[in-house]
Amino acid sequence: MVTVIGGGFAGVEAAWAAAQRGARVRLCEMRPVSMTPAHKTDKLAELVCSNSFKSLLPDTPAGQLKIEMEQLGSLVVPLARRHAVPAGEALAVDRELFAASVTAAIEGHPKIDLVREEVLSLPEDGPVVIATGPLTSEGLAAIIQQLTGREHLHFYDAVSPTVDASTIDTDIVFAQSRYDKGGDDYLNCPFSEEQYNAFVDALLEADQAPEHEFEKLQYFEGCLPLEEIARRGRRSLAFGNFKPVGLMDPRSGQRPHAVLQLRPENLDKTLYSLVGCQTRMKWGGQKKVFSLVPGLESAEFVRYGVIHRNTYLDSPRILFPTLQLRRDERILFAGQLVGVEGYIESAAAGIVAGINAARLEEGKGPVIVPSESVIGSLLNYIATCPNKEFAPMNANWGLLPDPQPEIRDKGLRREAKLNAARQAIGEFASEVGMLEAVGG
Repeated sequence: MVTVIGGGFAGVEAAWAAAQRGARVRLCEMRPVSMTPAHKTDKLAELVCSNSFKSLLPDTPAGQLKIEMEQLGSLVVPLARRHAVPAGEALAVDRELFAASVTAAIEGHPKIDLVREEVLSLPEDGPVVIATGPLTSEGLAAIIQQLTGREHLHFYDAVSPTVDASTIDTDIVFAQSRYDKGGDDYLNCPFSEEQYNAFVDALLEADQAPEHEFEKLQYFEGCLPLEEIARRGRRSLAFGNFKPVGLMDPRSGQRPHAVLQLRPENLDKTLYSLVGCQTRMKWGGQKKVFSLVPGLESAEFVRYGVIHRNTYLDSPRILFPTLQLRRDERILFAGQLVGVEGYIESAAAGIVAGINAARLEEGKGPVIVPSESVIGSLLNYIATCPNKEFAPMNANWGLLPDPQPEIRDKGLRREAKLNAARQAIGEFASEVGMLEAVGG
């Protein structure tokens, strides 16, 4: 039997994917026996934040992700379409009807047993999928720490924004490490004094995102929000996160007044994160403020900065791209725990975990989703991200491999990526197969 722990988006998809491929599944959800600070009902796949699942347009990463999930037999995407509410190009749902329909589908599946209890120990036999999300109970979090090592489980995000490398202005930004030590892995955005002061003014005026009671954080000095540092004095960033020492702007031959550094976010260097720029600014404010950084005026942000409670694993160090635990391949993880951001991204990881759990139960080897697909690019990122400060990611163009030979035109490059994704997921879906849908 396959055991799935957690009845959120990832958990229901994992249970459904495994059951649809013939496995007997035990799905454990602790609500309503034990509630979380955010959930209000006992329904599976309850939405606790926005009711939007992002774009439906088929030529966007979010739209293609939904298409890929449906090709693999998704439960939540068809039900979301069924209970959609008007939201322009986005897929948004009536949250109560959606959660009720997901719950009914799971309860009605002949191969899924829904158990309402908090899991405080793992079964000794059969594949186990842990998909308990950012509000994992203390008891299960302790078990996960034992499985993975305490240093590999994080309880909050302090994440800097990330930009698409192809949208950085390389006429302004230059590659250099401090004092020319360690290669040219870092890119540098050089501020003049005037540009720096304008940035600080905008930073201090920007609106902050509200903090939920259950997200109360005690900031460490090493991960203070950028705006909190700026409040300590106008020059505090120039002497701290944006210090220019050891760097020389090749255009002027002089040391800049301040420097914001960019660090590669993946092995292909198609994404760069803004070093030391974790923030609680609202997303609209982040776009406005960070567009004042020299060289990022037209940059496309694939992820904005956050500081909030979010339990997740240091996946590149402990998980295979199959979502199996390196220490114990019988155990798989899915959802936000593995380092994906968003309802649909979490659900997509659940599908893959469910497919592989069913294969393990049947005595088959696990499968790796091709990185040319949107789902595969996400799982490749969480399994191979080279940064020591691994941070969660959502679906975006920058994760997909660049076409070869290189295509310089952005529109044509994205079209090539999309075509490659469609071909790759089609072949993969044929390989893993699915049964006819039941229930729902």
